[in-house]
Amino acid sequence: MNISGEYAAIKDMCAEVREKFPKESKIPEMFEKCISNTLQTTIKTLDDGSVFVITGDIPAMWLRDSSCQLRPFLLFAQKEQEIRDVIVKLIDKQTKCILADPYANAFNEGPNGNGFQDDKTDMKPEIWERKYEIDSLCFPIQLSYLLWKNSGETAQFTEDWKKAAKTVIETFRTEQDHEHKSNYRFERNCVVFTDTLSRDGKGALCKDNIGLIWSGFRPSDDACTYGYLIPSNMLASVILGYISEIAAEIYKDDELSKEAESFSSQVRESVEKYAHPVLFDKNIYAYEVDGFGQYNIMDDANLPSLLSIPYMGYLERDDDRYLQTRNHILSDANPYYYEGKCLKGIGSPHTPTRYVWDMSICMQAITSDDVDEKMRLLNLLTETDAGTFLMHEGVNVDDPNEYTRPWFSWANSVFCEAVMDYCGYRVKIH
Repeated sequence: MNISGEYAAIKDMCAEVREKFPKESKIPEMFEKCISNTLQTTIKTLDDGSVFVITGDIPAMWLRDSSCQLRPFLLFAQKEQEIRDVIVKLIDKQTKCILADPYANAFNEGPNGNGFQDDKTDMKPEIWERKYEIDSLCFPIQLSYLLWKNSGETAQFTEDWKKAAKTVIETFRTEQDHEHKSNYRFERNCVVFTDTLSRDGKGALCKDNIGLIWSGFRPSDDACTYGYLIPSNMLASVILGYISEIAAEIYKDDELSKEAESFSSQVRESVEKYAHPVLFDKNIYAYEVDGFGQYNIMDDANLPSLLSIPYMGYLERDDDRYLQTRNHILSDANPYYYEGKCLKGIGSPHTPTRYVWDMSICMQAITSDDVDEKMRLLNLLTETDAGTFLMHEGVNVDDPNEYTRPWFSWANSVFCEAVMDYCGYRVKIH
């Protein structure tokens, strides 16, 4: 479907984008192509009425990616009932996925046995991949809350949704003491060490019961170096606050509301206690910690990231802790920050060395208060799209014709958010 022509709200936004940028700019055309990409190419309504959203060139649905792919459409949901319905039906599918297995990150359309069925973990035919990642449980909660706040829609808050929210809390509580309480194990027969967990699938040893939540894998689907992934714990603190508000206002469940609020505060307090490297002379956040005093000082392009702290609602963009962290990770102090002949920015160990992610450049623009910087970064993306008018995953900093993933809907959606942010439109997160 040609969504820019079918939905008046999107058509109006495309027209406004064209007015905001010079006639010679590629940005309006790229915006139209990217905003159309998700609804045209990745969404399928299933027989049970729910919606399944593939990530692009992989025929599976990630809980994280699917939420982020539809996030820009929250800005149109208030005026477009059909868009609200699509998001509600996606949340319905995500809810079913969480109830089926809260430790899985990616799911099949049905029990067809596709994906990594040979992994040494509790696989099921409806699961594509079972890499436990904190953010996979966070993003459906976030999408549900943001749909409510941006459109007033509450149809997503079913009894199953409430069960799923309780499952998220229970899982997070278990993983606060991963060493002693968790039965989750994951091993993959492979030559890539980031695709499997050490210690017979248990993962690197962390100090338990310090308030942080353990994660086996990062949003990149790479194994964590240290199990306490700070950006994901930040997001967990935010969405636990969302659960508290939803429980109180939608479900009138004071007990659940108080439990989620208390849990949110505990995680935030633990982030602030353990995530600041004590040997640094500046107040920055580490990417990962183990609770024993070891820190991983880096950032990854995948969301949630340290760069995206204000985007996820953990801190305001003018908070000094964020600004110091931002300056640190947007420099060669971050081992995954690259500069080349054509572009510079944050990449990922998930992709080749000296490949910067379009998504990280978009996030740098969204989290900046400098209008000139926003424009510079958007122009940089138009100059390095290899003539496709779409976003990619990673791009070679010296040759934009060398890139990974020609069809990556998540990156297209974040680009659309960056363009609309420049035009003065942001998704409400509170």
